[in-house]
Amino acid sequence: MNPVEIEQALSDLAEQPFEFVEFPFQFLECFGNKPTTLKKLRSGASNKSDVEHGVLQRSNIHLATCAVGEVGKTLQGLRNSSATTKAKAPLVLATDGHELQAENVVTSETVASDYKDFPDHFGFFLPLAGIATTAEIRNNPIDIKATGRLNRLYVELLKHNEDWGSADRRHDMNQFMTRLIFCFFAEDTGIFQRDNMFTQSVHKKS
Repeated sequence: MNPVEIEQALSDLAEQPFEFVEFPFQFLECFGNKPTTLKKLRSGASNKSDVEHGVLQRSNIHLATCAVGEVGKTLQGLRNSSATTKAKAPLVLATDGHELQAENVVTSETVASDYKDFPDHFGFFLPLAGIATTAEIRNNPIDIKATGRLNRLYVELLKHNEDWGSADRRHDMNQFMTRLIFCFFAEDTGIFQRDNMFTQSVHKKS
């Protein structure tokens, strides 16, 4: 999975009702873990966590769900866990469905946010998908989010207008997308005379 796909998967997860037991597996699935891998973790065959409600993926992450208000305490337990050290897991994460905290125990970098906002920090977790974190990704999360949203829009437009994907219409489609991007940019930067002028026009005609 690429960063755009991962950001979208995490955003979708954050919008769903929090599932105390399933969250660790749902989270790992966002990074391309295969069903067989998740099945082994669920069964305990490859999950050697020594923390209550914990899931430990060797060389990747030790994460756990916890009671409300226990996030900091649980994260400390994950950080100090001998299983974390033995499995050489660089990341630890704890959440109660309201708050989420994570730490890279190698670099001491941390993340702390409301649960619903944790996808904003997706760059921190990209190593879970084997993607080396770059300054470009860390410093431009909004650009990556925008790319993902535009990709979804492109797919939806083709789904409802199949002929737009033909060779004869491809140039028209690309021009249309370019104009949309300009309109989004113009609205955000105040080029248009009124606030939300483009968005309001779309709503009126939808």
